[in-house]
Amino acid sequence: MARINTNPKLVAIFVIYFFMTSHVFTHGAQQQVPCLFFFGASLTDNGNNNMLNTVLKSNYPPYGIDFFAGPTGRFSNGRNTPDFITQLLGFNNSIPPFATATGSAIAKGVNYASAGAGILDDTSRALGDRISMNRLSNHQTTISGLSSLLGPSTQVQDYLNKCLYIVEMGSNDYVNNYIQPQNYPETASLTPDQFAALLIQQYTTQLKALYTSGARKGCNLRCSASRLHPSSAGNVSS
Repeated sequence: MARINTNPKLVAIFVIYFFMTSHVFTHGAQQQVPCLFFFGASLTDNGNNNMLNTVLKSNYPPYGIDFFAGPTGRFSNGRNTPDFITQLLGFNNSIPPFATATGSAIAKGVNYASAGAGILDDTSRALGDRISMNRLSNHQTTISGLSSLLGPSTQVQDYLNKCLYIVEMGSNDYVNNYIQPQNYPETASLTPDQFAALLIQQYTTQLKALYTSGARKGCNLRCSASRLHPSSAGNVSS
C-alpha cells in the first residue's frame, strides 16, 4: 500500500496555497461565506479540550506565547490553521469552539475540533476524553440554536447550504490507534487494507450525516476543496 506523506509543513503549505489561489479568496474582499464549521483534531482545536479529562491540553504556557489572548487551547505558539482560514475568508473574528460558543456567535460558525479525535470513537482512548468525528450531535445542537436565530427550518437549511465545512481528520486513527496494538487490540488484527477500508466506511457515513444536516460545501485539509453530493451508489462523493 502506498505511503501518504502527511508532513505538517506540506499540509500547511497546501492550505495556504489553496486559499490564495481559490476563487473563494480575494485579498480585501468581504466575507466569502456566511459561516464556517471545523471538524478535526489538534491542528484545528482551539479550546474544546480545555474542559475535558485528557492529557491533550494546550491551555497553558508555552502554548500561545505569540497569541494576543495567550494560551487558549490552540496547539500552537500563535494562531492555528482555522484562524488563518477564517481571516483569508474575510471574517473579522475567529470561529469559537463548541465548548464556549453561545448566542448569535454561532451564526458565524462553530469549531468542533478536539485534539486526539479520530474517525473511530476508540482512537486516542488511552489519552483521555476527546470528541470524535461521530459526535455530530454537537452540530445538531448548533443547528437547533440557529433555528432560534434564523426562523423556520427551511431558512436554516438554506443558510447551512451556503456555509463551508472544513474537516481535518484521520491521522490519529493511525498514530493513536492502529500502530499501538498494545492499547487498541480491537484493530490490531486488521490488515492495513482492512483498517483503511474501515476508516473509509465510517468516514463516508459521517460525511453523509453532515450532508443530511445541510452541508453542501466541504474542504478536507488532507485532500482538496469539494462540494458534497450523493453519488448514484448512495455514497457521499466530492
